Amino acid sequence: MIRGALVALLELEGDLEVVAQLDRGDHIVETAVRLEPDVALIDVNLPGVNGLTAAAELRTVVPSCAVLMLTALHSPAVIRRAMEAQVSGFLLKDDLPADLVRAIRLAAAGQRVINPDLAAAAWMGEPVSLTRRELDVLQLAANGAGPSQIAEELHLSAGTVRNYLTVIVHKLNARNRLDAVRIARDAGWLR
Repeated sequence: MIRGALVALLELEGDLEVVAQLDRGDHIVETAVRLEPDVALIDVNLPGVNGLTAAAELRTVVPSCAVLMLTALHSPAVIRRAMEAQVSGFLLKDDLPADLVRAIRLAAAGQRVINPDLAAAAWMGEPVSLTRRELDVLQLAANGAGPSQIAEELHLSAGTVRNYLTVIVHKLNARNRLDAVRIARDAGWLR
């Protein structure tokens, strides 16, 4: 319903044409390759492949397509991940329609746009408190791998992996490994 309303709003603009609307992140890149849009407006939270992952891949595969992200979250980590993906803009879902239309036009012209509240949240956000190796271990755990699988993948011993998981849980003040995954995902540290 919201996507349909957004499409209807954009279709009212004489210089904007919606060439596709998708409900899954894993269809974004293949559709963009086929249709070559000037701008892709992508929700952060999508089934299949999340919007940030799709945006990063889209910027690589179709670099001529500007990417604007939409979110309901003020998560500094999510904003930083979007910046790492080199998106053209980041807006809140409750921004004014005129702001969205303006952002699309600016992105199409090669400019960057970010909601001021999101910019402030990114500026004030907490840095990642885990090391790169700890994030690698936690990412594999989040994907369902057990200590033995993680150890094999990262060329570590299972004991070392268990130690990493214990340190991660402690650093994040989590109740357990699942809680640590939730905390890291909420912060935008995991893919």
